Amino acid sequence: MQKILVIEDDMNIRDLVSYNFKQENFEVSVISHGSDAIRAVRNIKPDLIILDIMLPGKSGLDICREIKAKEETSSIPVIMLTAKSEEVDRIVGFEVGADDYVTKPFSPRELILRARSVLKRTARNDLPKKTIKFKDMVIDPEKHSVSIGKKEIELTLTEFKLLTFLLQNKEKAIPREKILDHVWGYSSDVFSRTIDTHITRLREKLKDYGKHLHSVRGVGYSWKGK
Repeated sequence: MQKILVIEDDMNIRDLVSYNFKQENFEVSVISHGSDAIRAVRNIKPDLIILDIMLPGKSGLDICREIKAKEETSSIPVIMLTAKSEEVDRIVGFEVGADDYVTKPFSPRELILRARSVLKRTARNDLPKKTIKFKDMVIDPEKHSVSIGKKEIELTLTEFKLLTFLLQNKEKAIPREKILDHVWGYSSDVFSRTIDTHITRLREKLKDYGKHLHSVRGVGYSWKGK
C-alpha cells in the first residue's frame, strides 16, 4: 500500500483529501503544522507528499526546498496544494522542486489523478541508460546530472526528464500531448500550462543553451541545433 503524507492546516481540506485517498486504498498520514513536516517525512517515508504552501510554522515552499535538498528525501514527489493561482507562485513552486501543482478549490478526483500520474512517472525507469551529449552539455542518466562545461546545472526530476526527452527527439516537433504523457504520465489540455511553466524554467537554467528549445506553434516544442 502506497503512503501519502498530507501537510495541510485547513481541517476541512485535510479531512477531504485524507478520506478520498483512503477510499482509493492509500495509507494516509496527516499533519497541520509546518514545523512538524520534515520530521514527519523522515519518520513516515511517504511515497508522495501533498503540501500546502501557506502553513503555520514554516511555509510549504521552504519545506519543499528542504525535502528536495536532502539526498534521503529528494526523490519523494511533492504536489503543492494552495489557494494561490498566480503564475509566479507556480513558477516558484516548481523552482523549489515541486513535481505538480493543484490550486484550490479542486476536485478530489483531479488530485487523485495527478497523484497517480506523479507516482507513475517517478516509478517508471524510462530514462536512457547512456550519456547524452550536446556540444558542451552532458546529461548523465545514471547520476541524474546535467553539466555544461565544468558547471553542473541543478534540475528537478521533472525538468531532467523533460530535457532528456527533448534531446532524445532532437529536431522533431513534439506534440504537447506526447510530452505530457511521457513526462507527467497524463495527456490533457487542462494541464498543458504545466509544460509552459517548466519550459520557461528550463530555458532560464540552461542560459545560452536555452535558445535551442523552440516553441512550435500549434504543436508543442522542439530541441534544435547541432
